[in-house]
Amino acid sequence: MTDRPQRTHRDFLAITDFSKPELDALFALAERMRTGRYRRTPLAGKALAMIFFKSSTRTRVSFEVGAFQLGAHPLMLSPRDIQLCRGEPIADTARVLSRMVDGIMVRTYAHAEVEELALHADVPVINGLTNLHHPCQILADLLTVNQHLGSYQGKRIAWIGDGNNVANSWLDAASVLGFELMLACPEGYDPDAACLARARRATKVTLTRDPAEAIAGAHVVNTDVWASMGQEEEQQARIEAFRGYTVNAAMMGRAHQRAIFLHCLPAHRGEEVTTDVLEGPQSRVWDEAENRLHAQKAVMAVLMGGETLAQPAAAKRRAKKSAKPSSATSRSTKKRR
Repeated sequence: MTDRPQRTHRDFLAITDFSKPELDALFALAERMRTGRYRRTPLAGKALAMIFFKSSTRTRVSFEVGAFQLGAHPLMLSPRDIQLCRGEPIADTARVLSRMVDGIMVRTYAHAEVEELALHADVPVINGLTNLHHPCQILADLLTVNQHLGSYQGKRIAWIGDGNNVANSWLDAASVLGFELMLACPEGYDPDAACLARARRATKVTLTRDPAEAIAGAHVVNTDVWASMGQEEEQQARIEAFRGYTVNAAMMGRAHQRAIFLHCLPAHRGEEVTTDVLEGPQSRVWDEAENRLHAQKAVMAVLMGGETLAQPAAAKRRAKKSAKPSSATSRSTKKRR
């Protein structure tokens, strides 16, 4: 009989793995890291295994540097470096790595592979990207929104282009955090149906074929490449399908006057976004890229380093205030006594 690990840890496979209070606390922790107010090394003496089935710039560097800054030793593993390339089951790899490292980050194609890894590992597993979800990117994006617009609350977020893994994670974030999300995708390139349905049950979500409709009044304008890794053969067909979905200056002019532009990068200038927007005054893509480091450090500190997701002080004060009975209620209670 195969022994199953006791679930004494948490994984981060999708945005929905955290509640709204937990995400707000995670953003507060990441902000402390971004501004240099966090100086602990909670991962001292620990090791992070990083498995990359997909090549990466931002994911690899941010996790490797972040783990180092928190005191951990990051191990870069490609499928060629380990026995997965020779057919060793994911479950066996998870069990072996769990005996030697303190956390596993994986960036791969099929989301089921990350789920299987997490099922059999007895250390935290972090989703660095799959074809279905890209939760670490959305943490960085929302950290950027908070940094430049004060808060995601009350903001309208627009997604223009392919209903890909980033769009799915934006839907997950909307379902947990409750902001308004507008998506413009061509026919046949919609986001995941389950993610869309879940978000629509929780908040206001609009899916349209008209980018101008989606971007109107938006505080945040998001896009991504039209053909992701593994879709290179579809490149020309996608260019045709996405004609009219390029985020340009005229389109940004329909957004809120304080709107910011985000792109997870790498960008194909002249396709999904024009150079003047990517390099323009509304663009926050370089802060967004940096915030991958801070957001992921917060995740690692919580999952691997024992940091608690305590409610931010401001949120605690609001909760305490809302929980206080009104003066009229207090007086009536005293009278009954």
